[in-house]
Amino acid sequence: MKEVKKHVKRLSLKTLTMICRTLNFLTIILFWAGSLVLFSMFWLFRTFPHVKLDELLYQLGAPIEGTASDMIWNYVLTALVPSVAVVVLAFVLIHFLHRKGKRVLRTGMIFATVWMVAFSGSVMYERLDVNAYLIANNEENKSFIEEYYVDPSDVTITFPEQKRNLLMIYLESTEVTFSSEEYGGAFEENLIPELTDISLHSENFSGDENVLNGAIALNGSTWTIGAMFSTTSGLSLKTSLEDRNSMDTQSEFFATTTTLGDILENNGYHNTLLVGSDATFGGRRLYFSTHGNYEILDHPYMLEQHRLPADDYKVWWGYEDMYLYQFAQEKLTELGNAGQPFNFTMLTVDTHKENGYVCALCETEHEDQYANVYSCGSKQLSAFLDWCKEQPWYDNTTIVITGDHPTMDSDFCDGVPSDYQRKVLTAYLNTAAVNQVPESYRTYSTFDTFPTVLAAMGAEIEGDRLGLGTNLFSGAETLTEYFGVEEVNLKLMANSRFMEERANIKDPVSSSEE
Repeated sequence: MKEVKKHVKRLSLKTLTMICRTLNFLTIILFWAGSLVLFSMFWLFRTFPHVKLDELLYQLGAPIEGTASDMIWNYVLTALVPSVAVVVLAFVLIHFLHRKGKRVLRTGMIFATVWMVAFSGSVMYERLDVNAYLIANNEENKSFIEEYYVDPSDVTITFPEQKRNLLMIYLESTEVTFSSEEYGGAFEENLIPELTDISLHSENFSGDENVLNGAIALNGSTWTIGAMFSTTSGLSLKTSLEDRNSMDTQSEFFATTTTLGDILENNGYHNTLLVGSDATFGGRRLYFSTHGNYEILDHPYMLEQHRLPADDYKVWWGYEDMYLYQFAQEKLTELGNAGQPFNFTMLTVDTHKENGYVCALCETEHEDQYANVYSCGSKQLSAFLDWCKEQPWYDNTTIVITGDHPTMDSDFCDGVPSDYQRKVLTAYLNTAAVNQVPESYRTYSTFDTFPTVLAAMGAEIEGDRLGLGTNLFSGAETLTEYFGVEEVNLKLMANSRFMEERANIKDPVSSSEE
């Protein structure tokens, strides 16, 4: 009987030991998960200070190919490594307490883990405004996009007999904000004087006021591919997290959605996209190649063509804007001599990085490095436009300049008042349209860019609306003027079955079995 009792006792001790080890293991895993979330939140809002939950969900699912290596290493060093270090320390502590038999303190470790998970969860909940995301997802808001979307394929769009070329320039992370307060900016000193002058002497829909005006980047359009999608389709980039994880396996990007590239290709235009990074990043290659059959000139292409200083040349994400403008001049000269109407779209990149990328042309006019990079970008664009004006194709070319999204730099705009409405810099030059309400200061978003670009090229749009956008030259009310910016932003946070259907994401496993 004693032997049986001893055996039972030994089994009980083994079971208890196993339970304790399992509990210790789970404690470490939970502690690591909580610390990783916490450090990831710190990294995220230091790198992308204005990111929204729906935008984060998209980026988590977008292909990582083409992402800047320094950004990946920055995450590893400032989030992953610290979280692992914390776990190692916790493991050592638990092992030490176990050896000393200090179960009370070990229990304290469990409470510390619970606190870490709760604290990191609360930080994520608050900073990503999860509550607003949940509130926004009511049935009325879920149907908002479908109710107000105007399908371009159902609209008659008439081009002039002599088609105008389009030069569309996306300025990375460039805002009205960086101009001086005198001209509607938020800084005492004008960091972008050339861009300010260009916008003031073109159409930016500021009416009788001698200030800058620009498009508001709404939810789903505040990062590069979201911005390029919204300005060319009139839609915010929304799909479910599960669908977004499969984007790199797809052969098409919102295949049933008619975009600017589709319309121009169908009207005989040659579409070209020039970017200084890898176009694969964020789904840009997929989007532009399947909507308008764009000829894509990116960093890998320039390496293949031996157009860069070295066969392995790469700075930050690719190559500097000073090379971008050089390549743009060469390609535009070629397109201008081809005898076919063209749409040349280009995206700068030097101002995207934290504090910006300092190129060989940058001067030290300001104390802040990022300010110097913006001033350099302003000068480069101005010089490029001066060159364009001397070309034979210029008179028949509409030029659209737009920032893609507000800056993602973590502290550059710390001094900007919280009630200041930040907008991307906007300018329409050499247009074939006349503003029907020239005295009105308009409130508009990047959705409105889509139909307004076509109108600026001289196209007549039945009803003056495409996607969720309004032709600003027509004077018709925009959605942001009708509902207000905050209300539209709230509605766009809601999940949209309409957008899920248009995305038409296919499971890669199912697709391979068909």
